[in-house]
Order: sequence, then C-alpha cells, then structure tokens
Amino acid sequence: MSQATQAGTNASVRRGPNVPLIIISGCIIGILSFGPRATLGLFLTPMSSEFGWGRDVFAFALALQNLIWGAAQPFAGMMADKFGTGRTLVLGAIIYAIGLYLMSLSDTPLLLQVSAGVLIGLGVAFTSFSLVLAAFARSVQPKYHGIAFGMGTAASSFGQFLFAPLGLGLIENFGWSSALVYMAALIAIVPLFAYILRGRSAAPAAGSSANPQDNLTLSQTLGLAFKTRDYILLVFGFFVCGFHVAFITVHMPTFIVDQGFDVSVGAWALALIGLFNIVGSMSSGILGARFPKQYLLSFIYLARAIAITLYITLPISEMSTLIFAATMGILWLSTVPPTSGLVAVMFGPRYMATLFGIVFFSHQIGSFLGVYLGGVLYEQSGNYDAIWWLGIALGIFAAIVHWPIREQSATAGRLVAKPA
Repeated sequence: MSQATQAGTNASVRRGPNVPLIIISGCIIGILSFGPRATLGLFLTPMSSEFGWGRDVFAFALALQNLIWGAAQPFAGMMADKFGTGRTLVLGAIIYAIGLYLMSLSDTPLLLQVSAGVLIGLGVAFTSFSLVLAAFARSVQPKYHGIAFGMGTAASSFGQFLFAPLGLGLIENFGWSSALVYMAALIAIVPLFAYILRGRSAAPAAGSSANPQDNLTLSQTLGLAFKTRDYILLVFGFFVCGFHVAFITVHMPTFIVDQGFDVSVGAWALALIGLFNIVGSMSSGILGARFPKQYLLSFIYLARAIAITLYITLPISEMSTLIFAATMGILWLSTVPPTSGLVAVMFGPRYMATLFGIVFFSHQIGSFLGVYLGGVLYEQSGNYDAIWWLGIALGIFAAIVHWPIREQSATAGRLVAKPA
C-alpha cells in the first residue's frame, strides 16, 4: 500500500487504545438517549385521563416527535460530519432535557405538541444512535463495523429494557409529571460521555484514498446517492421499520389494556422487546458480516409480518403477548446494523452520518404514520385492527423491496469526477 493511500485510510478510521472507550461511551449514550423516548407510550393513559384527551391528541404529539426527529436527523448528521459528534450530542442533550421538562408541565395539546413533539423530536435527533454509529464507523476498522454497529444498536435496546419498568415505577410512585422530570435529569448526563466521541471524519488529501467515494464532496456524494438505485430502495424499505416500531412502542401498552390485562403487562412487553432486541441487534451485526445484508433485511421484514399475523389472529393472552414481544424484540432494531452497513459499503464512512440520516428520515415518516394513524383509526373504529393489517402488508412490501439491493460501492462501474 502506498504512503498516500495509507494516509487516506488513517484519516477516516481511528485506531488505538481509545477505541474500546469510544464504544463504551457510545453505548451509554445510546442507553440514555433511547430509553426515555421509548417509554413515552406509558404516559398516554395517565395524561389523556387527567386532561380528558382522546388518544389521537397524544398520538399526534408523538407522531410529530417522530417526524421532527426524522426531518432533523440529516442536519444532525451534517453537523456531526462538519463540527464533530461531541458538540452535536451536547446540543441534543440540552434540547432533549428541556423537552422532557416542559412535557411534565403540559396541560394543553399545544404545549404537549411543542414539548413532546418538537423539542423531544429535535433532542432525540441530535443524540440518536445514528450519530453514535457514524462515530463507530470512523473509529473501528471496516471488518468490525457489523459487530460495532450491533453493539451500539443493542445498547439502545437495553435502554428500552431498562427504562420501561423504570418509567412505570416512576409514574406509579411519583406521578407522570415527576417521572418526566427525573428522565430529564438522566438525559443531562449525556454530555459527560459525548466528549469521548468528539471529532469527525477527516477529508483525505485529494486523490489519496483508494476508495473513489472518499474523494467526493458532500454535494457530490448526495448527488450520487440519489442516483443510486440500491440506496433509494434502502430509503423506501426503512420506512416500514419506522411504521412498525413506532406504532407498537406508543400503542401496544394501551392495546394490551384494551384486551383486559393490567398496564404492567404492557410495560413488561416493552421491556422484553428491549431485552430481546439486544440479542437481535448483536446477531444481526454478526450475520451481516457473513451473509448478504439485503437478504438478511428481507428475512427480518417477512418474519415481522408473520409474527404480527399470528399474534392478532390467535387468541390473545398474557403469554402470547410476551412471546410476541420477545419475537418482535429479536426483529426490532436488527434492521439497523445491515441498513447502516449497506450505507457504509455504498459510500464509505466520511459522510455516513448525513447519508444514514436521510435513510432514517424515511424511517421516521413511517413512524409518524404508524403512531398517528394508530390513534386516528382507533378513534374512528374503536380498535386497532386496520393498523395491524396495514403493518403486515408493509412487512411483505419491505421484504420485496430489499431483495434486489446490491451490496457494493455506489461508485462501482461509475466514472466519478474528483473534486477540483
């Protein structure tokens, strides 16, 4: 390998004894940032009951949160790529904590939409696991990307497992308002670990990298991305992931209560999803390094469709609910390691935070529709049947969409102009 090529490689991949510390810090941030927002569905019943809101009011606020999160994610990625991951995470933690605190004061739909919707949405975007994964991509050797991405995603899942019973306990012992204040205080810890993830991918010297995509500017990379069929298919497919996870996260606890079970069953269902998602995310990261990532994604989405079909067509009990939660947990964020891995393969690590942010925006459009349609269709029909069947159809659609994706560089077979 030439000295120029070696320099270009080292510019974008950090090696050394600080890598384990980066991974540990990133995992802690994933736990703290993903945990509170994954438990907000537990607040639907107490807040709606206290203020006399329909489920569509709370659902719209959280649907707005998912949409804002998705819309802001590419900009959070651009900020991380330009100014560093650490600064971006600190800004996000501040906004996130303020949003949770104001949500604790929300006694009108408008204040709920501003706090739970806009502010928490922005806060989650600027502290999300996609930024952590981008930091891992530039810090870990490419052959270990799948494992690192799996660990980062699994940490976020552990946050859901940890915060689901914690959130329920805080609500039952201190009330929903104080529970949100305590969660805001936990988010304030994020900046302590954000410093470890400081830095950004350095631009290689012109023409120094062996990978053509590393020599492109951001605008050139974006232009290439939107001309790449495989990337576009990935964008469409990830929409379905958001639809599934957001609907279940927000509406599952209340759906379970509608079946005549105690609210604690819903909390433990969310916790089981988080627990088994650790297994699913790690397994997905390992399998994605051994098998074609696109086929792995097709299998995951098809398995989701089958799991949902069995759950809603067979008699629903506490046991079937917990089995369904465990199954969906394995399939939950197991989509993230292969999806982020495909982005890294197509375009390299330099602008990964931005490019995965765009893919994630599609995910959050799906999240918005999953949450909001869940509330609207329930208010219209008195049940969640239509939204469950729509989720099944979308799972089959995603399985079909991912199958033809090619796991290769976006510059393969292309003549890409170098920046002047």
